[in-house]
Amino acid sequence: MDNSDKLKNSFKQIRHLTVVIVVFFMAMATILLYFLIDPNLSSFKSNTKKITPNEYEIISELDEADYDKIENGIHVRTGFIEDDGLMLVVNNCTNCHSAKLVTQNRMSKERWLATIRWMQETQNLWDLGKNEEVIVNYLATNYAPSKKGRRQNLTDIEWYELEE
Repeated sequence: MDNSDKLKNSFKQIRHLTVVIVVFFMAMATILLYFLIDPNLSSFKSNTKKITPNEYEIISELDEADYDKIENGIHVRTGFIEDDGLMLVVNNCTNCHSAKLVTQNRMSKERWLATIRWMQETQNLWDLGKNEEVIVNYLATNYAPSKKGRRQNLTDIEWYELEE
């Protein structure tokens, strides 16, 4: 190996060492900057507040009072319409999925029943027994197909004219 090859090797090693040092300092600067912005490192800590047993009892009492609250004919927790069979639907449907999955669908009695059968065959939904008829009637009554087209007409709108 001649002197020019040794010199090239030395420059190559210096270049690699320089890259490593620059990356190291950039990482340290990022960490330092992060620490200056968030000295308590709260981003790495759980946001869950620890509550005392006494606070837990108070919160539990409040939750129980509002748990099945109905306002303006709507079950507040789920958004379901108040009607016969509401709590059967809440107890059987929201154990596995969100109430939104139910409320966004509009099906006939036959389609609701077919959907329940599909869930029983493929999703391990339990046998609903005598509650099935009440549940299907509730769903078909309150979440039946609507013939409103693309969307409902807008009502109670104050229109204005655009100025040129």
